Amino acid sequence: MVSIKDIARQAGISPSTVSRVVNGKKHVRAAKREAVLKLIEETGYVPNNAARSMVLQRSFTVGIVLADTFNMFQRQLFSFIERPLGSFGYHTRFFFVKFERSSEEECLTRLKAEKLDGIIMIHEIQNPSFYDSVKKLELPLVTATFNQPGFPSIHIHEEDAAHDAVNHLINLGHRKIKMISTDGLSSGTRRTKGFFRALEAAGIKGAEEHVIFVRQYTTEFGMYGMRELLLRKHDFSAVFAATDELAIGAMRVLKDKGIRVPEDVSVVGFDDIDISNYFMPRLTTIRQPLNEIGERTAQILHKYITGGRDAGADMVLPYQLIIRESTCALK
Repeated sequence: MVSIKDIARQAGISPSTVSRVVNGKKHVRAAKREAVLKLIEETGYVPNNAARSMVLQRSFTVGIVLADTFNMFQRQLFSFIERPLGSFGYHTRFFFVKFERSSEEECLTRLKAEKLDGIIMIHEIQNPSFYDSVKKLELPLVTATFNQPGFPSIHIHEEDAAHDAVNHLINLGHRKIKMISTDGLSSGTRRTKGFFRALEAAGIKGAEEHVIFVRQYTTEFGMYGMRELLLRKHDFSAVFAATDELAIGAMRVLKDKGIRVPEDVSVVGFDDIDISNYFMPRLTTIRQPLNEIGERTAQILHKYITGGRDAGADMVLPYQLIIRESTCALK
């Protein structure tokens, strides 16, 4: 069996340098790193995780907290988080949470019971005591796509992004604009605030009847939200959905009812998940830089775990309005 010393001897470097390469640490010259990686591939060397854990007093396991729906957005984001985590030598363990306080408490109990090096929050927990408990455990925690005060966070400015999405519809001549959102998450609150801000700036009265609130960000709830809008019999020419999955569900109902998108109703989503570019019509949406969010989340957590306690900055990344086929000028 090939050992780390064998790799070091063949590469003509110290075992500690090989260890730094294996653990994804910096301060290794590119030529040496390439030589080590090539030897690892050629020899089939596999790091002894058990021994590494004993020496470094770490489990090399990161807990990923996400909603029990594990929707398309979360799947895509997780794929961008997992790759860099793997390059640092971490394994992942899922902790699924329902939109219920009892489920959040159960998740916290499970997190406490596991030997974890850190936690990444893809799903937003409603109970503030959850984060207080994590602080007491002194477990490094990073939130991805939303802000949680007191912890490192990587996200976009959701209110501004929502404002720009709705403003796109207004610039196309739409005045009767509805929204499908959620009132259970801060992301829904911020996106709804951006929606009303854009309406107000355009002189459009932003009554609460403009918004249908649903429980979760899924296509099923998007369908429910659109059915509710149609039942209210309010005339509208455009819809802003707080996520792409809500938008796709809404467009499915419109199609079933014989209402054309965008000829009869323009639709804008939020997130730019992969399917948005392939669904027909292709969805106009706000692009979150999921690749960068994933990579930075993994990097910041790794820095936090390895002693970089200054990694707690709130990082706001740029977004883009992606205009596709689901919106057009009001006729």
